Amino acid sequence: MKSLLTLFAALGSLPAFAHDGHGLFGSHWHPTDALGFVAVGGLIALAVWLSKK
Repeated sequence: MKSLLTLFAALGSLPAFAHDGHGLFGSHWHPTDALGFVAVGGLIALAVWLSKK
């Protein structure tokens, strides 16, 4: 049953396409793009800080 639910969840996301230009080297950014990069950077910094203990 779990694999069936996973399959339907994956198939439900197929029609979701973003327009061109997203990402670090894209032609434009949205606030959520920048927030994602900040969040990933914060998680990396936290992992490095916690690994030093």
